[in-house]
Amino acid sequence: MPQQVSGFSKLSKTEKINWLITNYFGGNIHAKVTLESYWNSDSELQQLHDEFIENTITNFYMPFGIAPNFLINEKLYTLPMTIEESSVVAAASNAAKFWLSRGGFKTKILATTKIGHVHFIYKGDRNGLRSYFEKIKAQLLQAIKPLTQNMEKRGGGLLDLNLIDCTPKMAHYFQLEATFETKDAMGANFINSCLEQIATTFETLSQNSPELHGNKPKVVMSILSNYVPNCVVRAEVSCSLDELTLEGHFKGQEFAEKFIQAVRIAEVEPYRAVTHNKGIMNGVDAVVIATGNDFRAVEAGVHAYAAKDGQYTSLSHASLENGVFRFWMDLPLALGTVGGLTGLHPMVKLALELLGTPSATKLMEIVAVAGLAQNFAALRSLTTTGIQKGHMKMHLMNILNQIGATDTEKETLILHFKTNGVSHRAVAEALNKLRD
Repeated sequence: MPQQVSGFSKLSKTEKINWLITNYFGGNIHAKVTLESYWNSDSELQQLHDEFIENTITNFYMPFGIAPNFLINEKLYTLPMTIEESSVVAAASNAAKFWLSRGGFKTKILATTKIGHVHFIYKGDRNGLRSYFEKIKAQLLQAIKPLTQNMEKRGGGLLDLNLIDCTPKMAHYFQLEATFETKDAMGANFINSCLEQIATTFETLSQNSPELHGNKPKVVMSILSNYVPNCVVRAEVSCSLDELTLEGHFKGQEFAEKFIQAVRIAEVEPYRAVTHNKGIMNGVDAVVIATGNDFRAVEAGVHAYAAKDGQYTSLSHASLENGVFRFWMDLPLALGTVGGLTGLHPMVKLALELLGTPSATKLMEIVAVAGLAQNFAALRSLTTTGIQKGHMKMHLMNILNQIGATDTEKETLILHFKTNGVSHRAVAEALNKLRD
């Protein structure tokens, strides 16, 4: 039975592992060996990783792959992708190669602002509150000047501050809504620090205000929002129908029509839209993780954006007009290329260098293209050969490793499955037959 522990964070890494082995692995020394085998032999590098989070006991590796041949706004990129799912990097690379000879990807930044709120309760007269807010607004802005001056030098800062009446949603609920530009920083710490200072000043000024007649606002919390509908990038591709013809499958017209129907299904059917958008995020998250950004925040914001009109729907869209096929997507992305892990994690620094040390807006464009490429590759497979054929071919090596195939056996079976369907059962049977 596991024992309660106190002062765990003060134990050494080895002591933490020993406690874990004793309480959860029945003293199994193999578990300890596995954990310690993932330590980096460079002690300084390992210490850096140990200090990223609390209670680190080892490292968790994920594959770091690259997808070449991405032509974005007439410039060639090789994208870093960190992901564990089979076929994602291959699919992105195939889509990049397909569009390389068809003009590549085009992108455009539509907006770059982010939002944060001071959430508070006020039980007095709302008109009086609004008049009072307008009276003290300049003081609230002045209170955060020490926090915003460096950001302002880089062209960012607090752009606007407004009082929002949310009482139709919840009794006595109001917000101070702040709009920020954070330039190359994702800006979470900056935004939250500003919001907390605004909240403190707001409560302090309100304590003895005669305009509020004793009804003091009570701040509940101050926090940025990961919903960023005003921090959006567009990525798109287009070509003539003749260029869209797929040898061995469809003529351009037929492929375009079937592709557009597949997108339309994702636009009107939430069950399909979720999986459709998940495929987009395969590409998005892989580059976001590789560049040290917060993929959980990106995921939350993207899926909220997909439901912004009241129903969850496709993020991407397709059309056929005057013989030209067009496929595009608007994606909300709050990313940073300074701060956080971007200057600390050696692999993150390498990934950003691979991309040419991009600005935050340039990284938004690259990430959106990765998502669109992934979506195109998935839809092309779905509407032609089916998704499983390519995916299971890529998954073959994982199956072979799971069932303990030797290097020689792998070579033979990889050749065998070039012309045979892949499934876990089929691979296991083929291996047994080979060994017999």
